[in-house]
Amino acid sequence: MKPKAIVLSGRVCAGKTTLARQLVAKAGAELIKTKDLIKQALPSSGVSRRARHNAGLKLDRDTNGTWLANVLNARLVNEKDLTLVVIDSVRSAEQIRYLRHSGWVVTHVHLQASERILTKRYDERGSPTDNATYSEVSGFSTERLSNTMAKIADVVIDSDRCNQDDVYARVIARLENRPIIALPVVDVIVGGQYGSEGKGNIAHYLAPEYDVLVRVGGPNAGHKVYRVDDKPYTFRQLPSGALGNKDATLVIGAGAVISLEVLLREITELALTFEKVIIDPQAMIIDQADIDWEEQVLKGAIGSTAQGIGHATARKILERTPETKVRLAKDIPSLKHYLSDSVEFFARCLSGGKKIMLEGTQGTSLSLHHGFYPHVTSRATTAAACLSEAGLSPRHVRKVMMVCRTYPIRVGDSVTGNSSGFMSQPIKFSDIAERSGIPLSELDQTEIGSVSHRPRRVAEFDWAQLRKSLLLNGPTDIALTFTDYIDIRNRNAFRYEQLTDKTLRFIEEIEKVSGVPVSMMSTAFNDRNIIDRRMW
Repeated sequence: MKPKAIVLSGRVCAGKTTLARQLVAKAGAELIKTKDLIKQALPSSGVSRRARHNAGLKLDRDTNGTWLANVLNARLVNEKDLTLVVIDSVRSAEQIRYLRHSGWVVTHVHLQASERILTKRYDERGSPTDNATYSEVSGFSTERLSNTMAKIADVVIDSDRCNQDDVYARVIARLENRPIIALPVVDVIVGGQYGSEGKGNIAHYLAPEYDVLVRVGGPNAGHKVYRVDDKPYTFRQLPSGALGNKDATLVIGAGAVISLEVLLREITELALTFEKVIIDPQAMIIDQADIDWEEQVLKGAIGSTAQGIGHATARKILERTPETKVRLAKDIPSLKHYLSDSVEFFARCLSGGKKIMLEGTQGTSLSLHHGFYPHVTSRATTAAACLSEAGLSPRHVRKVMMVCRTYPIRVGDSVTGNSSGFMSQPIKFSDIAERSGIPLSELDQTEIGSVSHRPRRVAEFDWAQLRKSLLLNGPTDIALTFTDYIDIRNRNAFRYEQLTDKTLRFIEEIEKVSGVPVSMMSTAFNDRNIIDRRMW
C-alpha cells in the first residue's frame, strides 16, 4: 500500500496547525512540521519567522523543491508504519509535485480565511518566537503567493466559515473510504430469551474472527467463558471475547452503564494496556446511591440484580440540568487514557474494512419495552437497541446471531417462583435431570446467577417467545446452547450428525419455525463445546 500524505498550505493563522492536530488525534496521522525539517537541514538559520522563511527559500532553491520528498522517503525506509503523514506546511508547487512523483498518495488541502479573521487570530495568539506583526508576516513572499497554492489544491476550505470539526470532516472524507457506504462488517450477538443463554460462550468462540469487540449494557449481566487449565472467567463490563482474542480492540459504547470498580478490576485482571480499550466519554457511571436505591426498592419487588443500572440510567435522563451531578466516563480521571469518541473510531473501522462484533447483554424478553413489564430490565435489549447504544448503524450489519437455550431460565425466587416475572410452563431442574441424565447435584451447582448468585428458575422451551424474538431481532442465524440438557450424550458430540436424534429433531423444528439456520450449537462447557455449521 502506498504511503499517504496530507499536505497543508495556506496563510498564517488559516487553521493549518489546528487541522494537523486533529488529524493526528483522530486519524492517527504522523505530524511532520516543515519548520522542524528546515531547522535540522540548516541548524544555523535562526528561530524567527523571517529566518525560517529565508532558510526554506534557500532549501527550495538549492534542491529545486525536492528536499521535502527526499526527507520523507528516507524516513519511510526506517519507519515501516509511516503510512499516513500530515505535513504542516508546504510552500511551493514543486514540493508537492516531487512528493507525488516519488510514490506518495498526496491530498493537498489549502486553508484560507478573510483578512479580518486572519489578523484577529494572529493578534489573539501572538508570535511565540519574535515580535513580528501580522503586517510584517504578510509581506513574506510565501504569504503573498499563498493564493497560487489554492489553484492546485485538491480541496480549498474557508476556515472562517467552518469550525475546526467541519474542516476535519471535509478533509477526512478525501482520505477514507466513505464509512456510510462501507460494506457490512458488523455482526451482532443477542439473547433471544431472558438472558443467561450462553452469549459469552459464543462470543468467546467467535472472537478470533474480529478486529474489534464491542459491549453495551451494564454490570448486571455476567457472561461466563471457559479458560483452559483455569477457572471460568465472568465478564460484566468488557466484551466476553477479550480472552479469546487478545489482539482485538475492546470498546464500551456511549450507551453503556459502568461500574467503575468492576471495569477497572477487569482491565487489571486481564492486564490490558491503554491502547487496547476504548471507552466512549458519554458512558454513564453508576454511583453508590444508585445501588442503594435498587437494593431497597427493586431487589425484593421484581428480583432485580440491584447493580444500580436502572437508577443511574434514570438519572441520566432526568438530571439534564446545568447543575447535574451525573458523572459520565469523561468525568473520571482514572479513565482518561481510555477515552475516545467511539463513533469516530467505528468510522475508521468501517473505512478500513475491520470486522466488528457487538455483544448484546441480557435477553430480548427482558427488554424494557417488549418484556413482561414490570419484571424487565432498564433498557431495550434487541439487536437494534444494542446497535443504537454502541453507536453503530443497522446499515453496516452483516449477521445477527440470536442465542437461545434449550430450556430458558430466569434468575429469581426458586421457592415462590414469581418474584422475577413470567415464564411459560415452568418446570424443575429435577425434570431436566431425569430427561437428560445430568446429575441433579450438577444442575443445582451450575444454575446460579452469574451476578446475583441466586438460584435460577427454568421452563420448557417457549415457542411463542421464539417467534416474538425472531420478529424483534431479525436474526440471520440462531445459536442453540445447552444441548446437553436434552441429552447428556451430546457432550460427546463434536459434529452435527453426532447429536442425538431427539436433539436433531428439536433443531429441525426451530429452523422450521424460524426460517433461519441453527448454525451453532454448544454441547458442554469445555474447550471443544461448539459445533459450528456456519456458511460464513
